[in-house]
Amino acid sequence: MPINPSEALHDVGEFIRQQRESAQKSIRDLAKSAGVSNPYLSQIERGMRRPSADILQQIARALEISAETLYVRAGILDGDAPVTSSVPEAITNDVRLSAEQKQSLLSVYRSFVGSPVPE
Repeated sequence: MPINPSEALHDVGEFIRQQRESAQKSIRDLAKSAGVSNPYLSQIERGMRRPSADILQQIARALEISAETLYVRAGILDGDAPVTSSVPEAITNDVRLSAEQKQSLLSVYRSFVGSPVPE
């Protein structure tokens, strides 16, 4: 867990960027899905802006991950990151899988549940 607020900002921004890249979404696509501007999302990813809990929730929804995970990384909630709450999140967070394997699994999963596959 990050010790100070600036580390928390960097940690949550880096985590969002990693999740976005794993989902093969551009900043523009994620910003649109989350209802925020491209520059604002870019500043969050670079640790320059402190997003509110509401914005983190919108980003989490767009990335198909739990908002609690982002709250912990942003220092809003104390404690360890919660247990994975969705299949896409589990796939994305599994360090044993390569980026290509993650994309393949996400594509198959989304084809079964009917969610659009990001391009």
